[in-house]
Amino acid sequence: MLAVKQTVDSEEAAIQSHTGRSMISVKDLSLVFETNDGPVNALSNINLQVNEGDFVSFIGPSGCGKTTLLRVIADLEQATAGEIKVDGTSPKDARLNRLYGYVFQAPGLLPWRTISQNCALPMEISGQPGEHQQKQIDKYLKMVGLQDFHKKFPWQLSGGMQQRASIARALCINPELLLMDEPFGALDEITRDHMNMELLRIWQETKKTVIFVTHSIAEAVLLSTHIVVMSPRPGRIVKVIESPLPRLKTLALRDQAAFHELASEIRNALANDHAID
Repeated sequence: MLAVKQTVDSEEAAIQSHTGRSMISVKDLSLVFETNDGPVNALSNINLQVNEGDFVSFIGPSGCGKTTLLRVIADLEQATAGEIKVDGTSPKDARLNRLYGYVFQAPGLLPWRTISQNCALPMEISGQPGEHQQKQIDKYLKMVGLQDFHKKFPWQLSGGMQQRASIARALCINPELLLMDEPFGALDEITRDHMNMELLRIWQETKKTVIFVTHSIAEAVLLSTHIVVMSPRPGRIVKVIESPLPRLKTLALRDQAAFHELASEIRNALANDHAID
């Protein structure tokens, strides 16, 4: 038997962490989009508790609300019912206080700016002094291994390097949360493996709380301390699984039985709720 903690309930899905400090609290949250064809229930009765320092992956098929829930946390979408708190405050206040950094599916780097200048942009917008900006840029470009590419333009870098620059940009504001929307989905398998290991290293170094959207079961197992399984029609949480695997992992772990058992647990949760055939 796989030794995981499962908290699946229409009332609450709670994630327990080693610190106990609540970073995200969601209660009875729903979101309905009004369209020309009528209302679309994007999220329904979402209950979730995420604590400090954890790496939490949202996984499920297209249309299950993974990115929508991430955008609600980031105050890029507003819930139509229920309550959400980000580090004890509203998503809007969390956004204004720069409590999170957001990494999109595409790097989103401005082509006319160097990598260093792209990393500086959010700090420029917030009016931080130049000396502080440079200190942060130097720190995080070194952390992602791009210290020798700070004067390059995005088009001079590979896709993986561009995503590393995007992660550095998100970290430069020193956020409490790192929100990541399928950041490695467009990369080839070899580069994706490398980026997964880099992300785990960065997570260990920074101690940030990470919310990570993915379609990959293997990626969720490799990265996460907790996996939130979601189902469409409408988007809802069907299971939360606490990983029994060590927090610091290597690619070699994918060959071990515990890895495959956890992947099977996720796959069965998706199949049982008819998210996959």
